Amino acid sequence: MTANAQAQVERMLALVPYLRAREGIRVDDVAKDFGVKPAQIVKDLKVLWFCGLPNSVTGDMIDIDMDALDGEGVVRLSNADFLTRPLRLAPHEALALMVALRALRETGGQERDAVDRALAKLEAAAGEVAARASAVDIHVDPVDAHTRAVVDQALRERKQLDLGYYVPTRDETTRRVVDPMRLIFSEGQAYLEAWCNRVDEVRMFRLDRITAATLLDTPATPRAESHRVDLSRGVFQPDPSDPVAVIELEPAARWVADYYPIEHQRELAGGRLQVSLRFRDERWLQRLVLRLGGEARLVEPVQLSQQVRRRAAEALKHYTS
Repeated sequence: MTANAQAQVERMLALVPYLRAREGIRVDDVAKDFGVKPAQIVKDLKVLWFCGLPNSVTGDMIDIDMDALDGEGVVRLSNADFLTRPLRLAPHEALALMVALRALRETGGQERDAVDRALAKLEAAAGEVAARASAVDIHVDPVDAHTRAVVDQALRERKQLDLGYYVPTRDETTRRVVDPMRLIFSEGQAYLEAWCNRVDEVRMFRLDRITAATLLDTPATPRAESHRVDLSRGVFQPDPSDPVAVIELEPAARWVADYYPIEHQRELAGGRLQVSLRFRDERWLQRLVLRLGGEARLVEPVQLSQQVRRRAAEALKHYTS
């Protein structure tokens, strides 16, 4: 799925409950709330017009008053009552949702109370599955509370941010004005996806690397080209200038080649696989190799390989002592 298609699906899933609570709202107001152009909302509505439950006939589809949409510029939605039915989760779906909520809780945002309430309801309904979720180790790198609060406010109020941002690969702190788009949580990190006015591109900013954050009075204006990053292959988007790591994978760890942006791979004896991938963050690379345990060996860079071995040896001491 492309980034545009993924963003449209996410938007349409949010549109239905939003419109059910706002009968007769103007298209312009909907577009403003969702941060897109009115023409995009009209396109979304024309897709929703053909949506319904599986095996639905025409009369069971979501109904949108197209005459009101075209003539008055307002949205009137009906026949979407099936979306109010209680959601039934399979055990593995409940487990995944509880782990995700626990990770979100650890980020310390203002929505923590809401997360706690949702988690409590889910755990009460999940029974023994909840115990399995509690056994999962959640690690999210700490983020400055003030930084998180300012970022949350900018997203809520759709305002620009003036950021100080540390770039470890250049060992320097840069300053830039950004138009916030959304928060993303991946690999134990919180990221702000935003349009960076310094480079005129969508960029990801790790919250723990934001050294200063100031809320501006300037509205965050969506650009036509500011599409959300396609996360189907993860947050990390390699750059040709990034250093290359070479990792040898045992058969059980070959899945890495399917989940990360591999540049080259070579088959080795015994079903092993050698892969090359670019990285920006040394800590990210070390965590990846350590998480794979004995199923992976970092070959290059040599210095990082030595650091990984030392960290693995130190961790092993805790188990043997």
